[in-house]
Amino acid sequence: MVLLQGSKREGTKRGRKPGRKAKSDMKAKLERSRQSARECRARKKLRYQYLEELVANREKAVFALHRELDQYRQWAKDIDEGKIPEGLLKLIEEEKIKKNENE
Repeated sequence: MVLLQGSKREGTKRGRKPGRKAKSDMKAKLERSRQSARECRARKKLRYQYLEELVANREKAVFALHRELDQYRQWAKDIDEGKIPEGLLKLIEEEKIKKNENE
């Protein structure tokens, strides 16, 4: 380092030594870390709530499809026995009405 106007300090540095941090910096870092962890947990909780809701809705849809399939099986059994199921007649009538409305 170059001596300037009678300065006797050569090679000295001002400020903190490398690798050391002030206590206030550490406290701020810890607080940021805590806040980040809180936010992460909140995001994780929301993500799990969303996924649980999605699973519940899919399970309801699966159960509804199972009921519908059971109904169709029962209708097929009735038709095999020579009976015409009431629900099938209603469904046919509803389809006729929809077809007429679309035309």
